[in-house]
Amino acid sequence: MMTRICSVIAILILMLASCGQPDKPKNSAAGNPVQENTAAKSMMQGAWLDSETEESVFRVEGDTVFFADGTSLPAYFRVVGDSIELGVNTYHITKQTEHNFWFENHAGDEVRLVKRDSTNLDQPDFVSQEPQVITATEVVNLDSVVMYGGQRYHWYVTVNPTRYKVVRTTYTPEGVAVENVYYDNIIHVSVFKGAQKIYGHDFNKQAYSSDVPEDFLAQSILGNIRFSHVDSEGFHFNATVCIPDGAQCYMVENLIDFNGQMSMKLIE
Repeated sequence: MMTRICSVIAILILMLASCGQPDKPKNSAAGNPVQENTAAKSMMQGAWLDSETEESVFRVEGDTVFFADGTSLPAYFRVVGDSIELGVNTYHITKQTEHNFWFENHAGDEVRLVKRDSTNLDQPDFVSQEPQVITATEVVNLDSVVMYGGQRYHWYVTVNPTRYKVVRTTYTPEGVAVENVYYDNIIHVSVFKGAQKIYGHDFNKQAYSSDVPEDFLAQSILGNIRFSHVDSEGFHFNATVCIPDGAQCYMVENLIDFNGQMSMKLIE
């Protein structure tokens, strides 16, 4: 009996002792902070040119890279190990000195840059740090009269640029990924029979999310809606959702029937 009591007391003592001790920290490599190469980052400061063409490529100030084209968003960067992390992209550094910076672009080609003379930093390509937002279209008003079944109809299309920004990833001539900003459009479509409005609606690109893939839609704008024809089904308008400055588009037909009901169908 005495032996059992002593065993219970010993267990209680061990439990109380363990409660007062903190948990040991986990020795996980994933938890260690990434060490940035501050010396390499310091050498990056300044304006850089393509060593062959002597064209301006980018300027580095602090932890930010400003690109020479004036339309690309500045990108945060850091140097870790033998790579430069520029935005969400990583490029392997093949050579770095105070006046030379060589790296491999996204295609695996070596890009060689040289630092510009500090006395020439006021050249126009590096004056502005704010990227220019590109307006894909201006306000456009289109309308026409069509006859069908002995009735006279009047349709209107108005393309309105907005302040809704669309960010598209492109590549510089050196193969560096950059982000350009565009303004999207809202397009109004209306159809009248005499003075009676049959249909009226403002379209944005999200209206076509069921027909256009999400990743494409994120970098695209609603380019235009054009009248195609009228038949027994109603009025056919073709909407184009496009990557800005690119050849990639989706075309979706908007069909407005004579009762003012609208339906959509992917054409291409």
